Amino acid sequence: MKKDIESREDVELLVDKFYEQVLKDEVIGFIFTKITPISVETHMPIMYDFWCSILLNSNSYKGNPMIKHFAINEKHPLEKEHFERWLMLWKTTLDHHFEGPVAKEAYNRANQIAHLMEYKMAHARESNN
Repeated sequence: MKKDIESREDVELLVDKFYEQVLKDEVIGFIFTKITPISVETHMPIMYDFWCSILLNSNSYKGNPMIKHFAINEKHPLEKEHFERWLMLWKTTLDHHFEGPVAKEAYNRANQIAHLMEYKMAHARESNN
């Protein structure tokens, strides 16, 4: 039986395993490796803080992810299929490692984030045309 997400270590495992998939993915990997290459050493602690804040109420994340994604969207349009793939990889990773109320919340929040970002990125592109 899988356990639920209970600690920062659990969040780190989830995020690490997720990004292992993302970075090599044929649909969205290029965004993270070519369009806006991420530094794993810099990016991962930010992602740990982000998800710990959401799932564990740690208040460790300070920032605005929307601003970063608007900048990426200007370099290369972030489309519906990108967000769908991101969400599918998140769910697959989540389901592989965890189960329980916090894991379910991790999916629900990711789903909300993906749809909100997809909407805002499309709206930003329309505003620029």
